[in-house]
Amino acid sequence: MSRRGTAEEKTAKSDPIYRNRLVNMLVNRILKHGKKSLAYQIIYRAVKKIQQKTETNPLSVLRQAIHGVTPGIAVKARRVGGSTHQVPIEIGSTQGKALAIRWLLAASRKRPGRNMAFKLSSELVDAAKGSGDAIRKRERLIEWQRQIELLHIFVNP
Repeated sequence: MSRRGTAEEKTAKSDPIYRNRLVNMLVNRILKHGKKSLAYQIIYRAVKKIQQKTETNPLSVLRQAIHGVTPGIAVKARRVGGSTHQVPIEIGSTQGKALAIRWLLAASRKRPGRNMAFKLSSELVDAAKGSGDAIRKRERLIEWQRQIELLHIFVNP
């Protein structure tokens, strides 16, 4: 616990074109080596490609994708006695969004493709439809949590 008091919660700033906080969170996570203008270019090209592919509002597709990937729980390692147990814990919406953005970017970086804007737009469209690598990661986490709960039932009857 801090002796000086509690830290103020920072509100995420919005990006200059869409005035959206999610876009700015995505830009800050895609950022490498301090090149923010390049990160903005990648995001805006991806948003334009989403507009061309789906012919709907790209920000709603982005919102759907992040909402579909956002987990409600996370698994945390806890030491009990001499062994380490995986314990599922609930996480807040901000932390869930950050995790979802991280998973979406990791999945889009793994994709084969021409450039990052193309890969990111494809992953966001797939995640909005309910498929894609980031959605599979979330489903694996949910399945893992179910298995952990079953193990706890057998260990602690």
